[in-house]
Order: sequence, then C-alpha cells, then structure tokens
Amino acid sequence: MLRISILDQSIVPRGSTATQAIANTIQLVRQAEALGFHRFWVSEHHNSKMIAGSAPELLMVRLANETSTIRIGSGGIMLPNHSALKVAENFRLLETMYPGRIDLGIGRAPGGDRITAALLNPSNDFSETSYLEQLESLQAFFHDEATTKYGPLLAVPICATVPSSWILSSSGGSAAIAAKFGMGLAVARFINGFAGPEIVDSYRKAFQPSREMQEPQTLLAISVLCADTDEKARQLRKLADYTLLQFEKGNFREMNRYEDIEDYVFSDAELERIKFNKGRIVSGTPARVRKELVSLAEEMDIDEIMITSMTHSQKDRFRSFELIAEIMGAKVSYEL
Repeated sequence: MLRISILDQSIVPRGSTATQAIANTIQLVRQAEALGFHRFWVSEHHNSKMIAGSAPELLMVRLANETSTIRIGSGGIMLPNHSALKVAENFRLLETMYPGRIDLGIGRAPGGDRITAALLNPSNDFSETSYLEQLESLQAFFHDEATTKYGPLLAVPICATVPSSWILSSSGGSAAIAAKFGMGLAVARFINGFAGPEIVDSYRKAFQPSREMQEPQTLLAISVLCADTDEKARQLRKLADYTLLQFEKGNFREMNRYEDIEDYVFSDAELERIKFNKGRIVSGTPARVRKELVSLAEEMDIDEIMITSMTHSQKDRFRSFELIAEIMGAKVSYEL
C-alpha cells in the first residue's frame, strides 16, 4: 500500500514575508489532513531569508494543534546542530502532548553552511563518530537508560511512548545507520536525483528490528509539481529548474516569480545541469505525474512517497497537492 505525505519548507516567496510563509504552512497542513495525506514534515534550514523553517520542533507544536489525525514530523532535525538531550526532551514533550502522531526525522547535514552549524553547536566536529554517539544517546534518553558517572540522567517529561524515528539519506551512506538502529529510512531524491533502489535494498537486508520498529519502513521524498494543463506544468518546471540552478550558485536569498524568469534563456552549461538534476523533480499534468510516481514506487520498492513542492505562487502549490491527492487516492491507500 503506497502512502502519500508532504514535506514543507516554509518558503518565503519574493515579495512576501516569513510571517506569511508560516501562515501558508499552517494552512497547508489543514488542507493535507482534509485531503488524506499520511504525514506532514517540516524542515530545518539556517542563514537563508528564503526559508522560514529554522526550528521544526517549534513549528510542529502549532501544526499538531491545528490537526487531529495526520502525523506531524521533522524532515529533519539536523542532529549535529543540537544536543541529543535537548532533542530528546523536545520530542518527548511533543509525544506527550500528541501521542502516537509524532515523527522524528533525523539528518546530519548542516541545514545551511558550516559556519552557522558551528555557531548552533560549538562542540560540533562534523564527524560520523560523533553523529553515531548522538544517536546512541538519543535512544538511551528515549528509553530512560542514559547514565553518567554521577548516576542516571532522565530526559523529561517521562513518556510512555517513543516518537517514530527516521534517518534521512540522500547519498545512501546513512542507510546502514538507519538499519543498525532499527529506524525508518527516508531517501531524499529531491536532493540527489540519482538515489536508486540499491539504497533501499541495502537498508532492508541490513535492518535490525528495534523496540519501536519491527519491520523496515521506507519513504522516498521527491519534488512534485502537478498542474491542470501542460502549459502551467511547463511554467512550474522552468521556475523549479531555474531555482535549483540558483541554489547551486549559492543563491538562497529569494524565490522568484515565473514572470521574473519567463524570458530567461538557459545557457548550454545550465541546460546540462538541468539534465543532471532531472531525477529530483516529477512534473506534468495529473496522468503523467501519477504514472511517474507509481513507477518510482515500484522501482525503489518503497512504502511511501513524500512530496515537496517549491513554487512562488501558493495558489499553484496548493492546487498541485489537491491534484496529487486526487490522482493518488490519498484518502484511501493506493495499492501498487
């Protein structure tokens, strides 16, 4: 059964404000629940006025309070930016307030630049060893098993249940970590368009059951732009391609309107990069999008598709999610 979910980054379009971006995220989570999406994750980004989502654990409180059934999570908490104890307490508090609905998606990227990451957590040495130690500590805190030379150390509040834990992976390197800790695996295809089924396969083969997750769980996160007409889909795709090129140039400052780049002509070098990035985005009218998403799910052998949609127009973005819900049957699980 293929589940459909949403990853929202609280984008601040050109000419808008962070206040409006967060309001759009709140409106979208209400729409997502009404349309039957399975879960709704928010991201952690820093040092970019284009993205308002810097503290997912805070935003999640509002989103969970606005809804009643959809799962709310982080996509993700960039663990090296934080103390493992503080993350455990934040998510235990969330789980206490909204039991059975909280997901802790964890990543190890900075969520921005290394200078900002070092300021967020001055003890961050950016090593895999430290990351693994933090994950070990996190599990100990969630199960009241953490100790120091001075005695036990509790992450409070004490909670009867544990948030569902996921590891984010774009290159596949973290798949072994997810398997080792018995966590779900979220493959970030919207970051790495070449992420293939071998990542999921290696995770499934190496998976070790944990107290909370007895069987491997997988999802594929990908950018999707769905429109009523071919022309609108073409416009959305051109803007998305242009935006990715800006990201690669280090420009994270603004999200342009389509009208701003309508007459822009891509250079040969840019067209090569667009071709290179094509695996990160699915776009088109409903029939085409449905065909590509089902094909991806079969190819990757995944249980769930998580959709992110980066546009300037919130009307276009909301319409895209409506169409996706219609074609993928979000209100009832779609059987492959």
